[in-house]
Amino acid sequence: MKATIILFVLLPLCISKPFHQRGLFDFMLEDDASGDGSSLWPEPSLPTDGPTGPIGPICPFRCQCHLRVVQCSDIGLEQVPKDIPSDTTLLDLQNNKITEIKDGDFKNLKNLHALILVNNKIKSISPSAFASLTKLERLYLSKNNLKDLPANMPKSLQELRVHENSITKLKKSVFDGLNNMIVVELGTNPIESSGVEKGAFQGMKKLSYLRIADTNMTNIPKGLPSSLTELHLDGNKIAKIDSDSLNGLNNLAKLGLSYNKIITIENGTVSGVPHLRELHLDHNALTQVPAGLGEHKYIQVVYLHNNKIAAVSTNDFCPLGYNTKKASYTGISLFSNPVQYWEIQPATFRCVYERSAIQIGNYK
Repeated sequence: MKATIILFVLLPLCISKPFHQRGLFDFMLEDDASGDGSSLWPEPSLPTDGPTGPIGPICPFRCQCHLRVVQCSDIGLEQVPKDIPSDTTLLDLQNNKITEIKDGDFKNLKNLHALILVNNKIKSISPSAFASLTKLERLYLSKNNLKDLPANMPKSLQELRVHENSITKLKKSVFDGLNNMIVVELGTNPIESSGVEKGAFQGMKKLSYLRIADTNMTNIPKGLPSSLTELHLDGNKIAKIDSDSLNGLNNLAKLGLSYNKIITIENGTVSGVPHLRELHLDHNALTQVPAGLGEHKYIQVVYLHNNKIAAVSTNDFCPLGYNTKKASYTGISLFSNPVQYWEIQPATFRCVYERSAIQIGNYK
């Protein structure tokens, strides 16, 4: 009898399946198929709406964010948004109503490469506003109410555009150490020659393009960096070009002096710029062609229209012994001058290639 009872107790164990070690998640994922319709661990419920993955950076209200570009233009902002994603590389804040750039406005934007603040109402920029922008390359501040250039601009800066403001002075200290700067645009500001500190631009060793057009300047700034390839001083009040005005600009290829009040250009001025290719002197008060053009090796375009030039001689554009030199002119403009086409000496333009466009008076 005792043996029969033991047999009945052990029988269920003998016919059971082999034991397999199961972890916690095995139990959590156990479903109703194992028995009585209820699981040992209830299946966790999932949210039915909203994102299920990790939440990324929050885009500022009313702005648009895509691929590290944050666009907050034309939405009536009165200050810089506080919740800009830290990985932003381009921030567009143009066409708003921002009046001040304060400390901390950009403190978390260490990866910012371009900052666009065009067409706001900015009057002041804190000296430490750009301190954290160690990778900033492009800074656009045009069409604001600035009276001074911002201090302590990032050393990484390559392009600065600040035209159409109220800037009157250019200090050397502002540009010192900006060794990566390539482009500076300062046009349409009430800058006077007396407000440009001597050597103001020398701190920018790589500066290639400089434009200070439509201001109150009466002279070419002294001590411009030798790296310049383009210098645009159109629309100023310059009346005379001294022989030393362009000294040291050995890489200058394009010089814009249109719409000034230039009466004279001293001898040796033009020849002192050996790699000049384009010279724009239209809409001035010149009475003769600048001396030295004929000796230039690379000159191609010369604009002298709308002046008071009454006579043109052979040596104005062709060097002495021009048969030994192949001139490279592609455009010479002399129209709207009192010079008459039939009064020009026949050999005057013999050194100019046939492909050149020569405009004199109303003829071409």
